[in-house]
Formats: sequence, C-alpha cells, structure tokens
Amino acid sequence: MHNAHVALLQESDTGEITFDTPFAVPGSVSLSLEAQGELTPFYADGIKYYVSSSNSGYEGDWEMALITDEFREKILSEYIDRNKVMLEEATAKVKRFALGFEIDGDVRGTRFWFYCCTSTRPTTESSTTEDTIEPTTDTVTVSASAVQLGTAKKMAVRAKTTADTTDDLYEKWFDKVYIPDQEVAA
Repeated sequence: MHNAHVALLQESDTGEITFDTPFAVPGSVSLSLEAQGELTPFYADGIKYYVSSSNSGYEGDWEMALITDEFREKILSEYIDRNKVMLEEATAKVKRFALGFEIDGDVRGTRFWFYCCTSTRPTTESSTTEDTIEPTTDTVTVSASAVQLGTAKKMAVRAKTTADTTDDLYEKWFDKVYIPDQEVAA
C-alpha cells in the first residue's frame, strides 16, 4: 500500500455529500480492511431457500510510520496553540473522511477510494533504546461505511480502478475523490 490520500467529508444541511481536496499522507506501512456484514439464511421446504447478505462496510488497521500533523488537525481535530504545541482536546470530535490509496497490480496499481471513513486516535507507544534501533509506528483503526453519492444517489462504500479505467481518470485519481459517473478532475 502506498500513495495514501485523505479528503475531509462535508455534509450540507440537505444531506448532500462532498469532499475537500485530498491531501497526501506519506509513510503508510500497511492497511488491512476486513469486510463487515453477515449472511442471513431463510429456510423453507426444509432447505436453505434464500440467503441475504448485508454490507456494513469495512473496518481495520492502518499503520503509518508517523501520523502527520495535517491528519491530526483535519481528521482527529487536534490543534496547535500559539507556542506551536499540538494538543488533543477531550471533547473534540473526529471528522469523517475519504481514504484513497494504491496497491501494486499486474500492469499498473489498483487505486481505491473508501468513502465514509472514521478513525480512532492512535495508541502512543515507545520503548527504550537497545543495541539496535527498532522503528516505532502509529496505528489507527479505520471504519468505512456507505454514503449516498452522485446524481444516481446510490449508496457506495468504495470505488476502485480496473484494467479498463481510462488513463486520464487513473492519472487524476487522487486529484479529487471519485464520485460515480461524474467527469474526471480538470
């Protein structure tokens, strides 16, 4: 996983969802998002007659070399005081965002946008210096859920490029969050 980007989610008074311009989040180590939902069987005539499947989005851990100050400010709602010290306010609310990234593929990498994400605060962890220096990382748990997007107003959890995605769209993927059926970023 590399080329991670985040865009703050905005919701209007009428419920319309838009996204701010994405910003890069360098230093991704790993991302593991597990599908959430369940299968619900319905029995009739002594057999499994029908099985419904629910899509509750994804949840998992995003490990980074170091969470950037920009992510801490824009997403985790931390702030920097006049002495240039970053503070975590007890009553601050974590903001929703879209998470974009790329994974290596056969010919070209596959690019993703997960739309309605929330993040936990990272665990603070450190250890004493020993004979070798072991780098420490920051990890947050990310939850991605469905949100109504585009003119079709369909509920979308994520978007990903395919082998047939146009070169123009692929190259501009992180310029703005992909909205279904809208024109490519100018």
